Amino acid sequence: MNLLMPWADPDDRVYSSPTSLLVKMRLGEAPDHAPALLDVHDCCHDPAHHLDRGPVDRILSRYAGAVRAARLHCAARGQHTRGHRHRGYDDVEQVTGVARTFFVKVPRGAPIARICDRLRQIAAVEAVTPNYMTAQNMDAEPGLERPRATNDATAWHPRNMVGAAEALEHEPGDPGILIGVIDSGLAQGHPELAGRVREGGFDTVKLHSTDVAPGVHLLGDYTENDPHPVDDFVGHGMGCAGIIAALGLNMPPGLAGQCRVLPMRALGAAKLPDKVLPVGLGALSDLDLAITLAVNLGAKVLNLSFGTSDAALAPNSPRPHQDAIRYAAARGCVIIVASGNSGREERFWPAAYPEVITVGAVDATGQPAAFSTRGNHVTLSAPGARILTTSLGSYQYATGTSFAAPFVAGAAALLVSRAARMSHPLDGQQARDILIRSCQPFPGGATHSGAGAGILDAAAALTTLDEMIVHSPGETGGQHVH
Repeated sequence: MNLLMPWADPDDRVYSSPTSLLVKMRLGEAPDHAPALLDVHDCCHDPAHHLDRGPVDRILSRYAGAVRAARLHCAARGQHTRGHRHRGYDDVEQVTGVARTFFVKVPRGAPIARICDRLRQIAAVEAVTPNYMTAQNMDAEPGLERPRATNDATAWHPRNMVGAAEALEHEPGDPGILIGVIDSGLAQGHPELAGRVREGGFDTVKLHSTDVAPGVHLLGDYTENDPHPVDDFVGHGMGCAGIIAALGLNMPPGLAGQCRVLPMRALGAAKLPDKVLPVGLGALSDLDLAITLAVNLGAKVLNLSFGTSDAALAPNSPRPHQDAIRYAAARGCVIIVASGNSGREERFWPAAYPEVITVGAVDATGQPAAFSTRGNHVTLSAPGARILTTSLGSYQYATGTSFAAPFVAGAAALLVSRAARMSHPLDGQQARDILIRSCQPFPGGATHSGAGAGILDAAAALTTLDEMIVHSPGETGGQHVH
């Protein structure tokens, strides 16, 4: 769908909000008084009316009428203290930039591209970006299909392909290990997820009708941030969660075993003029906030089944999600990202960042799926065609790299569980190395450029982890696999 964006850079082909942008100040330049965005939304604070009392404020006042800003991310140590979420940022938050990033509100009609260009010329500003929007089940997303029956024998094939049964015999998963699913939220009360969803997730969706183009209709809850990440319309997050955590009542059990899902709703629901079904629609600010909140809430594995094409972004714009990804990696998270569904060799963000494990899709024969985005940044592949999983009210067959990534997220959660059981630290780079080393080859030993090292083998990954721990130096855990 082509949308006119007179406020945006003409080189940007990704829709962005006409009413907000993100500004990252340099180290030492961020004002201490500015509140956290969640506290502004909770009416604990007014937004900050100045950032530097200098050129930044003058530019915003000239083009937006006034300064209305808040810190996008909460401080980890202040996250649970309502009204004080901007207090106590630590060195990791400062260095990665999450402590220095501000959500800036502007009136509709403000020239956002011009504001970004002017602010980039200020020495105190490290980066400026429009508040891009991501849509799921849109354009190239292969989509969802309703099953005729949930006892279809072929539904077990993807699970068998990745050695799920053997993996779960080896390691059943630890209920204390959380997989943050940053997506459209979950339906309430689905029997397949009973006991497998951690209470205390969050809904970061904060959209207004002025944020979207004419003809786009927002659905359901899209204005309130709250601890209720409920999806009533889309089902994308439910598809991911079932592959990770289903009990196996009427579908194959989730690959993460007894590990639990931490649902983070960062994609709202919208009806687009050229789509029959609702899509998930998420602002860059909401997605990044959900990532850092999930980390601060204890998620050790993140599943990110969304992305933005590099080719659709203006050359001078920062690539989306960089600071949130760096923050999660610095906190020791294993970050799993879908490669994309363009069917071309190209980069999507956050899939192209070196800190993540990027997952392409294979079909039922084990060959790379035609829709799967390829590239040297793809780590490995997993089943992504007609995967039987949970839906909002029942079950669905889901297709796309969005649904290949959760297989790897489930395997990663088992690795984290196993390592914790053996008192061995495991970070994202080690998990990546293990998954690459343990991949099974593509059928016939073929090599497929841009499809990663091979196909996920969860059972072999656990065996590789055990061998690594046995052969690691005594008290120097955390050595990288070579």
